[in-house]
Amino acid sequence: MVIRRLSIIGVGLLGGSLGLAAKKLINGCHVIGYGHRAMTLGKAIEMSAIDQATQDLTEAVRDADCVVLCTPVGMFQRLLTQMSPSLKPGAIVTDVGSTKRSVVEQAEKILPETVAFVGSHPMAGSEKRGVEFARGDLFDGAVCITTPLPTSPVDAVETVENLWKTVGMRIIRTTPIEHDQRVALISHLPHAVAAAMVAIQNDPSLALAGKGFLDATRIAAGDGTLWRDIFIDNSDAVRASLGRLIQELDHFATLLRPESASQLKEWLDQIADKRQSLS
Repeated sequence: MVIRRLSIIGVGLLGGSLGLAAKKLINGCHVIGYGHRAMTLGKAIEMSAIDQATQDLTEAVRDADCVVLCTPVGMFQRLLTQMSPSLKPGAIVTDVGSTKRSVVEQAEKILPETVAFVGSHPMAGSEKRGVEFARGDLFDGAVCITTPLPTSPVDAVETVENLWKTVGMRIIRTTPIEHDQRVALISHLPHAVAAAMVAIQNDPSLALAGKGFLDATRIAAGDGTLWRDIFIDNSDAVRASLGRLIQELDHFATLLRPESASQLKEWLDQIADKRQSLS
């Protein structure tokens, strides 16, 4: 499907960046932005992130070829329920949510059979929030994880994956369950650790904070509502990831002895090699 009307539900950092990229890279694509705050929508229009703004969800999705949910995942069920009667037959719905099992289950239950849902998760963004931080190149070179089901229409899957490819992303397909397990390790756990590292500090220690601490805890400045919803929705996978981290930290603690100096260096060198391979 060629997307001629793209509806973005939630015009923040990700939604605004998608609008900027789509307007630039998809010929003839009309972008509609939905949100609660007139000021945010006005800013999105001013930035040319969207062509049309509305605070009416029905108006936002009417006649849309593709609808992208760009709000916190805790809002998805209500939005899917409210928009469902207004979606045209053949419309495709996707999302940018950081969890997938519950999202896919909700969409399968709520949306009519004439509408296809394909879960997607662009691994892009920052601790910044708001459309004013949106960038048309935000997705360049990043990974987008898609989670189609065996029953997902092939055309719908291709349309969603082509959308993300068009704005510069690389596609990795997983199942919803595998997505949540892997992302818990690579995304959700790091955020929890960064938050905990900030939580244990006191004012005297924070006065000494340098670039290392700021780099390691940058993501802890993210939106609390967004991350609350993610952690609760993926709590089992996050707990499993925490268990693995605790085991590794316990192993590290056993190496903090003079007689284990060589093993400690070997452990650190192995980790350094793994991290450098990501650069």
